[in-house]
Amino acid sequence: MNPAGTSEQIRRAWAIAKKDIRIYYSKGPVLIFGIFMPVFLFLAFYLGGRQLPLPFLLSGLVGMTLFFTSTAVSPAIFPWEGQAKTLERLAACPVTIEAIVLGDMIASVLFGIGVTAVTLLIGLSLGLVLLHGIVFGSAVLLAAVCFSALGMLLAVPPTNVPSNIMMLSSLLKFPLVFISGIFVPLEQMPAWGTALAVFSPLTYFADLVRYSFTGAHYFPVTVDITVLALFTLIFSAGTMRLHRRTMPRRI
Repeated sequence: MNPAGTSEQIRRAWAIAKKDIRIYYSKGPVLIFGIFMPVFLFLAFYLGGRQLPLPFLLSGLVGMTLFFTSTAVSPAIFPWEGQAKTLERLAACPVTIEAIVLGDMIASVLFGIGVTAVTLLIGLSLGLVLLHGIVFGSAVLLAAVCFSALGMLLAVPPTNVPSNIMMLSSLLKFPLVFISGIFVPLEQMPAWGTALAVFSPLTYFADLVRYSFTGAHYFPVTVDITVLALFTLIFSAGTMRLHRRTMPRRI
């Protein structure tokens, strides 16, 4: 594709992102799984008598918020549009499948960053101190892309029933939260738990968030960023390739 064609597809992807933001973000599943669920999990552990420092838990809340918000919308957009028969109209437009997927990812990235910014402000108001702002900002941007790509990867099965995708999404997301050092420090996990944690992108983002606020970390910062970038590339390439294969079966 020539540069002019590429820029035009990016412009159309941005138009799709604006459409997603306008239509889909007030839906119940988005609000429940993207915003309320991290808060409820945080309160359950904070009020449950666990002797964990508040900065540790607040850092985990920031990590959970970005993870849940960035994956709340992207898995369900294709099923919603397939159910409403709008996906066929979109596919008939002069827009590539990659641009459609990119537009959905951009919407998820913006939503995730926006809600995470609110969570950050709440944490700062409660006494959380941001020690490494550049690391934190870079980690949030990279993880938002990573998690939104993961969400789009969960939307690959060509079903037009949103509940099926949301169930699949929940089956994956909740185990990732509990093995990623959000509520239990990686240092306190058994060997098998640490072995599982290395396969979760949320592990590396949570480690970067904790470093940004407390200065403590489990992996070296360069390792966290490198592995998170690798997950981002794998998820992004995989979702583009797989959606190109399954899109004809949706319409």
